[in-house]
Amino acid sequence: MRRCMISKSKIVALIVAAGQGNRAGGDAPKQYRMIAGKAVLAHAYDALAAHGGIDAIHIVLGEGQEATARALLGERVASFVTGADSRRGSVRAGLEAIAARGGADIVLIHDAARPFLPAAVVDRLLAALESGTGAIPTLPVADTLIRDASGAMGDGVERDGLHRVQTPQAFRFDAIVAAHRAWDAAREATDDAQILKGWGHDVLLVPGDERLEKLTYPLDFARAEAQQATPRSTRVGMGYDVHRLAPNEELWLGGILVPHDWGLAGHSDADVALHAIVDAMLGALAEGDIGSHFPPSDPQWRGASSDRFLAYARDRVAARDGVIEHIDLTIICEAPKIGPHRDAMRARIADILALPLDRVSVKATTTERLGFAGRREGIAAQAVATLSVPALS
Repeated sequence: MRRCMISKSKIVALIVAAGQGNRAGGDAPKQYRMIAGKAVLAHAYDALAAHGGIDAIHIVLGEGQEATARALLGERVASFVTGADSRRGSVRAGLEAIAARGGADIVLIHDAARPFLPAAVVDRLLAALESGTGAIPTLPVADTLIRDASGAMGDGVERDGLHRVQTPQAFRFDAIVAAHRAWDAAREATDDAQILKGWGHDVLLVPGDERLEKLTYPLDFARAEAQQATPRSTRVGMGYDVHRLAPNEELWLGGILVPHDWGLAGHSDADVALHAIVDAMLGALAEGDIGSHFPPSDPQWRGASSDRFLAYARDRVAARDGVIEHIDLTIICEAPKIGPHRDAMRARIADILALPLDRVSVKATTTERLGFAGRREGIAAQAVATLSVPALS
């Protein structure tokens, strides 16, 4: 997707996910509740990550929530920041963390409780910042408004010119940081646009989207689940790869460096385990094999780390609104022994794919000294990937 801003601008997003969401009900904070098989926070993250103009995404979390968020999102997040007792304090903590990492030109501040973000809204916000300091998505108020007179109908409220404000809200980074730092801590602000406006800057309005409605009450989650429910199908792909063993090579297997006298030879790092998983995932999507996406004839992949290929396959699944349900990997070799490294391989694969550990299986077997693997001439791997994708995908 093209950028609306000058190509040299550094654009980051800050997801605010530090609240407890008590009004939503349930045992867990609402950002970790599941909708259509995926956590609310993961929906919000993936929507921002899918926009090609955003360089990095930072997340503000409640205290003690990082392990849960990391299990959902893996290492894709630029930083996890512990929030404060108020939304304003949490945003301030996130902005300061971004500033400490070199800052940015543009920041999009987004509530995790608005998980279904159309890319067009981001485009409109970035376009508005070409001539402004801040911009927010809004929707006009369509319903009749009245005041509550002790349980009875009070006076009507004129709705002309009234808008509902949504997120993400987009700002020139230096301006919103300065506005937060100058804000009177004794006052609470309902959103960041109010803080910027209070510092003397205009905030532009762009059209929002009904899909950005905030999840607050149990009925909101039921409605979102119904809206997101689409027929899905299960796809299964199989991958197989072989590389020869050679002296003076490092042995990369399952994304980790395994101590061994010999290593695997190949155009990249020759990690047969990851290559087999990539082929299995691409096969499940019917998108060819690893060689068609990363040709061995292309010099840019010489010596490349295979975790890049696996991350690419993960993103291809996400682009199809797919879910990786399970990975089953079998490594075929006489040596080295895989058992001592099995847990580390599972953890690394799960981390790259942003999966819970119990969705990744790693096994090993020998060929009873038969064939090339039995003669210790090479190592083979086969993998099965099980995906869930929209039925019409």
